Amino acid sequence: MRLKSLFCWAFVISCSVTVCAGTLDERAEDALALMSLPEKLSMLQTVLTARLSPDKQPAGVAVGVGHTEGIERLGIPRLTETDASLGVANMGGFIRRNDGATALPSGLAMASTWNPDLIAEGGRMIGSEARAKGFNVMLAGGVNLIREPRNGRNFEYFSEDPLLAGTLAGHAIKGIQSNHIVSTMKHFALNAQETGRAFLDVEMQESVMRESDLLAFQIAHEIGEPGAVMCAYNKVNGQHACENEFLLNQVLRHDWGFQGWVMSDWGGVHSVPIRQGLDQESGVAELGGDSFYGAALRAALIKGEVSEDDVDQSVLRILKTMFRLGLVDHPVAPGQPLDSQANALVAQRIAEQSIVLLKNDNEMLPLSTNTGRLLVVGAHADAGVPQGGGSSQVWPTGGAALSLEIPGDVVYHRRLYMPSAPLDGLKSEMPNTEVLFDDGTDPKRSARLAKTVDAVVVFAEQFSAEGHDAVDLNLPNGQDRLIEAIADANPKTVVVLQTGVPVMMPWLDRVPAVLQAWYSGQRGGMAIARVLSGAVNPSGRLPITYPKTLQQLPNPILPGSERIVYRPGSDLYDMPKEQAPLVVRYPEGSDVGYRWYAREKKQPLFPFGYGLSYTNFDMSIIRLSPDSAVVEVNNNGSKSGAMVAQLYLVERAGEPINRLIGFARVELAAGETRQLEVMLDPRLMANWQDGSWVQPQGTYHVALSSDATRPIDRHIIELPERKWTDSSR
Repeated sequence: MRLKSLFCWAFVISCSVTVCAGTLDERAEDALALMSLPEKLSMLQTVLTARLSPDKQPAGVAVGVGHTEGIERLGIPRLTETDASLGVANMGGFIRRNDGATALPSGLAMASTWNPDLIAEGGRMIGSEARAKGFNVMLAGGVNLIREPRNGRNFEYFSEDPLLAGTLAGHAIKGIQSNHIVSTMKHFALNAQETGRAFLDVEMQESVMRESDLLAFQIAHEIGEPGAVMCAYNKVNGQHACENEFLLNQVLRHDWGFQGWVMSDWGGVHSVPIRQGLDQESGVAELGGDSFYGAALRAALIKGEVSEDDVDQSVLRILKTMFRLGLVDHPVAPGQPLDSQANALVAQRIAEQSIVLLKNDNEMLPLSTNTGRLLVVGAHADAGVPQGGGSSQVWPTGGAALSLEIPGDVVYHRRLYMPSAPLDGLKSEMPNTEVLFDDGTDPKRSARLAKTVDAVVVFAEQFSAEGHDAVDLNLPNGQDRLIEAIADANPKTVVVLQTGVPVMMPWLDRVPAVLQAWYSGQRGGMAIARVLSGAVNPSGRLPITYPKTLQQLPNPILPGSERIVYRPGSDLYDMPKEQAPLVVRYPEGSDVGYRWYAREKKQPLFPFGYGLSYTNFDMSIIRLSPDSAVVEVNNNGSKSGAMVAQLYLVERAGEPINRLIGFARVELAAGETRQLEVMLDPRLMANWQDGSWVQPQGTYHVALSSDATRPIDRHIIELPERKWTDSSR
């Protein structure tokens, strides 16, 4: 072992040794030099803590989704892991009984804010709660682009656009890691659907990946510098993502310079791919047991298929990350108090900025203060607001308002409602209005009530969960008929959508106002009420395109749905690991979402970037350069509000194109004008060709827009040809 001039091995009564000299990387190297081979191997497996019997639970370990034992004699703490991006997860409240945490709004809701600083604040908040509960790894940072709008996990992700998704995910990761804990970046890569996820094979050219899904991950990596990356279940071009040397070694490590470690998704290992770039197997039944990085890895060492140097490399990646992010010098201590009230207000601010006003004919909203009687209908709005299901699910502070066990669903998909009732919020915000409630189970009864009131707010919901995808994009359980019946009875009907994916709206022409509220989190009911009442001016913008019909999608039929049927009651962990190959191709290529609609000249129901306000804005480009644009935004209405300036590349060298290349959100008082600089990402001006980014010479047309289809101001700039590689930036 190399000795340093400023070494300070501290020997204590227990004979443990703490590595505390030199740089952080040197300390990690010295710790590795003192480790035995069994200790090294133990760090390459994560035990599924939640599935251990009580007699096998290690003392002092926070019960989450997994843990890796530390090396106590060297002062290396254990890794304790919790899901996920929306808070300290506790599915159905069963992993840790009566242990609540602050539930953030869904990923799509957070993305609708287009506010990186606010998303970083949310990350800091949930990271602080994870730390207080004894966790030092959050399996957060979902970056996957939304290629398939029926994907059951879309509510966890951010966007169909690589710039928006990567920017927001990067800030979320950065916020979480500010607490001296690790955030992952996941699911790397091309995990765009749940149907057949354990064995589907995505076929995609490198240039297409680089310009879309991989670019989103790259941007998130540059901003957030995640300590770990979680690889996906699916295959990419014939190789499982967790043993895909191109993705893990070439792209992630060589091209992007990733310095952390790669962990598998739980049950996502199929071999011993340590040389292909996988450092750690997640979710094993017991340490060193009959698993790939247990018995199989030891056998590979004996046969010489894997060397101890390979093991050292993976262990060192983990150790260096633990030292760099402060896990060693700032160990977590379970049982720390939480400021639940302050944390709930963070969730509420995000929810308020996330709500998208989709329609507002004749200024139906905000609701008039002169409304004598208001009817609220449906979606358990008298109890709370819904949350998605699966590994990201948070048992909220104060407990769930409702915990519904639907026949055929598994506990993994238990339907939770956050303890923030929109009905109570509206009563609080509109004290002079008589607010009534009907559960919406009888459309005829609801319509009769609707005729007796001044206005109606219908809450509609659609449940999304990990492990299965939506069959279609319709509201379930007859809610479309309910909305139509109420709209026929009362022309002043507002619809509030609480969904995990876009939905069809056959009743859209029959209602004057529609709000998209997503899954709105811990204080979502109050946030919705404040927008409906006008206390908050809606400022959300869609991070995803809403199709008019399934026929507009690149894949009108969900790939694999004709042969793989989700069976309610099945256990996600018992899904078959191998079946006949399910090859998935994406006809849109790198033109994901709104880019596909522009390329195919299709008019969506609502475009990417769309959102209305209770005030009006003017915008113009003051100056355009290759790296940035100066934009002037004026609030010429009577209310304060926020606008998102969106810059799109709409023509390049004579060819039409549509790519978001920069954005900025600005809040303005009534009558206020402000200039802001919007940075432009050069990769979005270029294409990936033969291992490099290539920006062709020519005239570039940049449009300042309110959404992907409505340019407000357009400028041109001449750019020379330029080539560069990722590793040279």
